[in-house]
Amino acid sequence: MLPCTSALPSSASICQFISDHALLSTLETKCSSMRDLHQLHSQLIKTGLARDHIAISRVLAFCATSPSGDLNYAMRLFAHHHQPNAFMYNTLIRGLSHSSTPHLAISLFLDMLHSPIPPQRLTFPSLFVACSHLGLAAHCGAQLHGMAVKLGHASDPYVRNSMLSMYANCGRISMSSRLFDECSSLDVVSWNSMITGLAKNGQVDKSRCLFDEMPVRNLVSWSAMISGYVRSGRNGEALHLFHRMQEEGLKPNANILVSLLGACASLGALDQGEWIHQYIRRNDFVLDPMVTTAVVDMYCKCGSINKAVEVFENSSRRGLSSWNSMIHGLAMHGHSEAATRLFSRLQSSNLRPDDVTFLSILTSCSHAGSVGEAWHYLSLMIDEYGIEPGTEHYGCMVDVLGRAGLIEEAEELMRRMPMEPDSVTWGSLLSAGRVYGDDDASRRAGREAMRLDHLDGGGYVVLSNAFAGAGDVGNANEARARMKERGVRKETGCSVIEVDGVAHEFVAGGALHPKAEEIYETLERLAVESRGRHNVELGILDTLE
Repeated sequence: MLPCTSALPSSASICQFISDHALLSTLETKCSSMRDLHQLHSQLIKTGLARDHIAISRVLAFCATSPSGDLNYAMRLFAHHHQPNAFMYNTLIRGLSHSSTPHLAISLFLDMLHSPIPPQRLTFPSLFVACSHLGLAAHCGAQLHGMAVKLGHASDPYVRNSMLSMYANCGRISMSSRLFDECSSLDVVSWNSMITGLAKNGQVDKSRCLFDEMPVRNLVSWSAMISGYVRSGRNGEALHLFHRMQEEGLKPNANILVSLLGACASLGALDQGEWIHQYIRRNDFVLDPMVTTAVVDMYCKCGSINKAVEVFENSSRRGLSSWNSMIHGLAMHGHSEAATRLFSRLQSSNLRPDDVTFLSILTSCSHAGSVGEAWHYLSLMIDEYGIEPGTEHYGCMVDVLGRAGLIEEAEELMRRMPMEPDSVTWGSLLSAGRVYGDDDASRRAGREAMRLDHLDGGGYVVLSNAFAGAGDVGNANEARARMKERGVRKETGCSVIEVDGVAHEFVAGGALHPKAEEIYETLERLAVESRGRHNVELGILDTLE
């Protein structure tokens, strides 16, 4: 039986439906930039579809969560919509929680509580992310946790894992451990959150125990453990774990490679770092700004400055961090003129120098002894770029003046600083006083350095030497005695060498190296041979006389 003709939609309404569907389809498949979005949004307004909840929700979702979106535009869209639905609230909260202004996610949630729309299961994970970024686990995060429990959402795996991660990232390890232990059905995300939290809070050994107990691991698990080792300075263990990962047939992701490059940079393991760089090239990893920076930084810290320059110049995707690493690398290698030229190139690019950039260029001036240039860059930082210098910048200027022997000027700058000088800044003055024989300045700086950092063994030693250099044996002995009374030890000397691609770490008086006995025997033999040669040389000199 044919339907009644009057019940059939008109051809105009059919055309309108097809047109509306085509617009929404284009939004999902062909919209790749805010320029595209603006054009589509204007079409939605012309057709009246902008009043439709589904249509405007999709527009807002692109603006709030897409990498090429615009959160400010999303917030304006939200503000102009008279009756936002739960999807719109949750989407904008999610976008804000991952932005540089996560506190706005909390503010929007408070507005949501005063609206007809109640919080949902999908509302809470983003809020816990915002609390994690803000470090608000103790107050705001705990209140949200209680609300999630009351509403029956706390047992949801997605909500539970975000709570666990929030507590762990904010240093509330006992609370995250409690949630972890109370859960009867842990998934890989739960394990990863706990491993990451423990590693971030310095409990790397506990993190490794959990890692070894995991029933199933994914790349995030390996990345969390490797980065945990690197963050704790246990770089050798990070490389060993990577080798084990390779043995299990797993391919690293970009985060793991960046962590490994950081480990190589700290160890000075150039061969290992070059191998990882070649691995990146062979496997067609995208040299995005993060990876480029890690490669450049590794080559700089491993002493291969020319290779660092080559990678930097050949990279088509350089972020500000890449420029900063290259400028800092050139400065540390004594190439102050090259660092200055690179800074000028950065000024001509579409990027703006930041506080890290100026710290690097001031370091370059310090190593070159360029007092005038250092003052120029400090003024440029304040006057042209509106960046307020921090303790590190003033400390660098004190170092510049101190290295140039301008001790009085350095002390005057320290008095004029808007913040109290830290122990590092006083240490720079102390060292400068020692070099230029200004024992009064050294003593003043030494006392202040110890007052601010009474556990710094190096400060006591330098202060003792300053007193001794001035002939003040009593105060020199007193400094050593105070160091002993407070149980302060000078940091053990440590060096790392790389042999056949393997990094070997040695500490003063250490015996943990597997070939320690052979090494000490060789050193003793060399010492005996050296003394023998010295005696022979003395005999030859006696003959000549």
